[in-house]
Amino acid sequence: MARYTEAVCRLCRREGEKLFLKADRCYTDKCAIERRKYPPGQHWQNRPKPSDYGVQLREKQKLKRIYGVLERQFRRYFEIASKKRGVTGEALLQLLELRLDNTLHRLGFASGIRVARQLVSHGHVLVNGKKVNIPSYNLRPGDIIEIKEQSKDLQIIKESLEKAQHRGIPSWLELDAQNMRGKVLHVPSRDEIPVTAREQLVVELYSK
Repeated sequence: MARYTEAVCRLCRREGEKLFLKADRCYTDKCAIERRKYPPGQHWQNRPKPSDYGVQLREKQKLKRIYGVLERQFRRYFEIASKKRGVTGEALLQLLELRLDNTLHRLGFASGIRVARQLVSHGHVLVNGKKVNIPSYNLRPGDIIEIKEQSKDLQIIKESLEKAQHRGIPSWLELDAQNMRGKVLHVPSRDEIPVTAREQLVVELYSK
């Protein structure tokens, strides 16, 4: 499984906003955006104003980085979204939101996407009572996500769950924190997806 393994704080600096790629660190003063609010590299001040294509590209890169997917997989999501009824950009975001690793993070079982992916890959997560170790597994309304009984004592999950409950759980999800179980209530609408990227620009980029 291909994945990005380099420093992630520079990705937030490149996009000029917090992408919450460093889990709990992003909520502290140690966040790279709080310390250095400019792009990485010594020539960042001399970069020309981006073209329309450049703006579209940045929005695509932002979405890829938020959800932790690479180009080939991201394009496949776009192709699936373009065949669905309704607004393609919103359908794209819904597919990304309903990934198992992202939903695990939204429920608060993991402090970030990378942690969630590791929990899934190591077999700590059950979907509808069955072990699923594929982070990109696509969830549907009614699916039950829970932490395996033997894994409920993991400190990393307990700490993340406690912090997440203070920040709140999305309205399209239901959480039973005591039993470490969550449920997908419905496909999230655009208003329920806390992503600042302008997905229409991504649609325009791929439609050229």
